[in-house]
Amino acid sequence: MQQSGTKNIWQVIMASSAGTLIEWYDFYIFGSLSAIISEKFFPPSNPELAYIATLATFAVGFIVRPFGAIVFGRLGDLVGRKYTFLLTLLIMGGSTFAIGLIPSYHTIGVLAPMLVLILRLLQGLALGGEYGGAATYVAEHSPNDRRGYYTSFIQTTATLGLFVSLGVILITRTVMTTEDFNNYGWRIPFLLSVFLVIMSYYIRKRLQESPLFVQMKKEGKTSANPIKESFGNKENLKLVLIALFGAAMGQGVVWYTGQFYALSFLQKTMNIEFVQSNIIIAIALLLGTPLFIYFGSLSDRIGRKKIMLAGMLIAALAYFPIYKAMDTIGDLKQKTEQTALFRIESTQSKSESGQFVQHTTRVHSYTDGSILRQSEGKSELTVSKTNMAILVFLIFIQVVFVTMVYAPIAAFLVEMFPTRIRYTSMSLPYHIGNGVFGGLLPTISTILVTNTGNHLAGLIYPIAVAVICFVIGLVYVRDNKGGAL
Repeated sequence: MQQSGTKNIWQVIMASSAGTLIEWYDFYIFGSLSAIISEKFFPPSNPELAYIATLATFAVGFIVRPFGAIVFGRLGDLVGRKYTFLLTLLIMGGSTFAIGLIPSYHTIGVLAPMLVLILRLLQGLALGGEYGGAATYVAEHSPNDRRGYYTSFIQTTATLGLFVSLGVILITRTVMTTEDFNNYGWRIPFLLSVFLVIMSYYIRKRLQESPLFVQMKKEGKTSANPIKESFGNKENLKLVLIALFGAAMGQGVVWYTGQFYALSFLQKTMNIEFVQSNIIIAIALLLGTPLFIYFGSLSDRIGRKKIMLAGMLIAALAYFPIYKAMDTIGDLKQKTEQTALFRIESTQSKSESGQFVQHTTRVHSYTDGSILRQSEGKSELTVSKTNMAILVFLIFIQVVFVTMVYAPIAAFLVEMFPTRIRYTSMSLPYHIGNGVFGGLLPTISTILVTNTGNHLAGLIYPIAVAVICFVIGLVYVRDNKGGAL
C-alpha cells in the first residue's frame, strides 16, 4: 500500500475528527441534560421514575447503535467510507436540532416522550454508522507502524464531544438565571448543533475517498454482501465475537463509568450543584484527553492488548475505593453544620405559563466550606475548593482508565478484519460493546442503587463486565500491531 503524505494524513484526521466530535456532542447533550429532560418530557408525578425513564431513553440510543453499524457498515463497504459518514452526520444533526424544538410534557402530554424516543433512535442509528467509518477512514490513510497514534485522535473525539457539550451547557447556564435555563435555556445547546453540523459537512465534503477502498473498487474486489461475509463466515464471525467479548465489552463499561456514571453519581447521588458538578467532570476530561494520544502511540510499540486489558483490570479493582471516597465527600452526616450561618433565601421567577412563582431556599453552611441549598424538595450541595479538587482528581483517575481501554481499540479493531468487509465487521462489536454493554450502564446501575439502597451497588455491573472481558481477552485476543491492512 502506498501511504499518503504527512500533510494529507493530518487533513484526513482533522476533517474526520471534527465531524465525529460534533456527532458525539449531539449525542451527549441528552445525557448531560438528563436531569432536566426528565422534568420536561416525562410525567411529573414520580420524579425518580421519570429520571429512570430518561436514562432508559438515553440507553435506547445506544442499544440501536449495532443496527446502525450493520446498515451503514454495509453501505460503507459497498459505496464508500466518505459518503456514508456524510449521511450519518446529517441524520444525527437533524435529530438533535429537532429534540430542541419538542414541546414539554406539560404542553403535549405523552406525545413528548414518544417524539424524544423516536429522535433518540435516529441518533443511535446514525452514530452506529459514524464511528466505524471515521476510524476505518483514518486507519486506511495511516502508516502501518503509526496506526495506533493516528487513530487515537479519533478516539479523543468522544471525550471531547462530551467536554464540548458540558462547556456549551455551562456557558448557557451561566449567562441566564437558573429559572430561565430550566424553562427554555436548556434547549439552546440542542439548537446550536445545526450550525456545527453545517460546518462539519462542508469540511467533510471536500475529502477524498479512502485510497484502499478506491484501489479495491478499481480492482473489482469489493464485497457483494458485506453482512453475509462478516457474520455468515465462521472464521470472521469468530473474530467478531472475540472483538466483542474480549475487548469492546469491557472498554464500553469502563468508558461510561469514568464519564457518564461519574457525572450521574455527582448529581443524583451526591447532589452536587449542577454547574459545579459539570465543571468537575469537564476539568477531569480536559486533563485526561492528551493520554488518548499517549496510549495510542504506546500501543504501536508494545501492542494494543496489554494496554486495554491492564486498563480493564485496574479499573475493576479501583472503582469501589474511588467511589467510596467520592461518596464520603458528599455525606452530610460526616459534616459539622455552622448553625449560626443558617439562612432563608426568597426569589421570584416566571413560569412557562407566564405567572410569577415564589421560591424559598434553605441554606446550610458547614465547617468544611460546603453549602447545602434546599428548595421545593430538591437539595444541591456546593463543596469547598479543596473537596472539589479531590473530586477532580478521583474522576481524572477514572479518565486515565478510559484512555487506556479506548485509545488503542480503533487500531485494534481495524487490524482484525479485511478491507472488503472492515467497516461492517468492526462496527458491530464496537457498537454492541459500547452501545449495549456500555449504554445500559447508567440505567442498570441506577436500578441497582434504587433496589438495594446502597450508593455503591451500581458499580457491581461495570466491575463484573470488565473482569469477564479481561479474562476472555487474556485467553483469546491476539495482537496484530502495525500489520498491513
